[in-house]
Amino acid sequence: MSNLIPSSWIECNLGDVVTIVRGVTFPASSKVYEPTDGYIACLRTSHVQEKLLWNDIYYIPSSYVKSTERLAKRNDILMSMANSSNLVGKVCIKETDRDACFGAFLSAIRGEGVSHTYIYYFLKSNDTQQRLRSSASQTVNIANISVAALEKLSLPLPPLTEQTRIAAKIDALLTQVNTLKARIDGIPSLLKRFRQSVLAAAVSGRLTKNIDESELPPKWQLVNFSTVVNDLRYGTAQKCDYNGGETGVLRIPNIGDNGIKLKDLKSSRFSPSEINKLALKRGDVLLIRSNGSVELVGKSAVVGSREEGLLFAGYLIRIRPNHEKVSAKYINYWLKSPSVRQTIEMTARSTSGVNNINSEEIKALVFTMPPLSEQNDIVSRVEQLLALADRLEAKVASAQSRIDRLTQGILAKTFRGELVPQDPNDEPASVLLERIKAQRAAATNSKRGRRAATLG
Repeated sequence: MSNLIPSSWIECNLGDVVTIVRGVTFPASSKVYEPTDGYIACLRTSHVQEKLLWNDIYYIPSSYVKSTERLAKRNDILMSMANSSNLVGKVCIKETDRDACFGAFLSAIRGEGVSHTYIYYFLKSNDTQQRLRSSASQTVNIANISVAALEKLSLPLPPLTEQTRIAAKIDALLTQVNTLKARIDGIPSLLKRFRQSVLAAAVSGRLTKNIDESELPPKWQLVNFSTVVNDLRYGTAQKCDYNGGETGVLRIPNIGDNGIKLKDLKSSRFSPSEINKLALKRGDVLLIRSNGSVELVGKSAVVGSREEGLLFAGYLIRIRPNHEKVSAKYINYWLKSPSVRQTIEMTARSTSGVNNINSEEIKALVFTMPPLSEQNDIVSRVEQLLALADRLEAKVASAQSRIDRLTQGILAKTFRGELVPQDPNDEPASVLLERIKAQRAAATNSKRGRRAATLG
């Protein structure tokens, strides 16, 4: 790294310019969840997010904190030292004077004569995060970063005045990036509402007719769903497995948001009569009838030519429409429309932990039925609008990915010395480092002197 940094910079170990204090374990019996006199808040890894969170806090007796070093101070950088592999090494800054200690899975990193903001951004960079995680020891599902490994981390150190310029520049750039990110992150929820509006308009007639919301278009009917269904039945209860037999069986995971997914397919062996009774045909509609999540109950998908001949599991219902009256795709969109979703969820909701809708309840749903030719027109328009939403969502995902890379690109430039220009009048980082070392040595000698005097 040294040949990639400016001449006024120096490469050192992180431990040369910071103090790292690891938290301790407090006995479970000492914890309370309401603020009480004589108790202090205890921060944990779950509180280390982009900003330090203060929710779900427990408190421990202040007497358990044996040293003021173990109290989190303003501008401390808090790091998750033990966590799952993808979360270990996360950092945030404690920006307030609110009293708190911290548990054994956290450490407080305190700059000595350096910009804490510069150190924070250094620790957040992808390169540093990767180095930290590769150095972590692994126990079961927990990765652990040692204080020694953190202290040995190689740090490109600029002059102090340049650190300040860098921190200000990053803050300004990331404020702009975060503003843009917030706007883009809001688009998926807008697209979700757009999809729901399209489906609501589709099954009310407003997508193809210029009518008031309370009106039903001419030739449209409200009928019991049972009147447009030739067959409705539950799937097989037979146990299936991967490579369990020659006949594939669709299950709840195969019912995707945009149709049937065949990637995670199990199978079993069935008699000819079972296959004849339960085999799927193109134009059938599959619906989830039971699930712990009520949002999944009633989720549907249309069977295409790829799925013909497959069977379906017991938590699914096969709807075989009367194709002379209804389009399977129109039924699918009707089942996904906000008003029908609301009815299904109210019907299925249970306090038992398993939400369920049965065949008679499905048959009793009120079906909004346009003429068949208009159903096909509605399906075509819905498909065009939903495809547009999908394309926009893909572009949003791409933009979100580019924004994430932009943040890391800014940090990468920072630690190569390319973010702000160097000032020849700046005190070189080598002088800064020697001064920090001298101050730390003097402080250590002073502590030893006081300890010797106390012992004498």
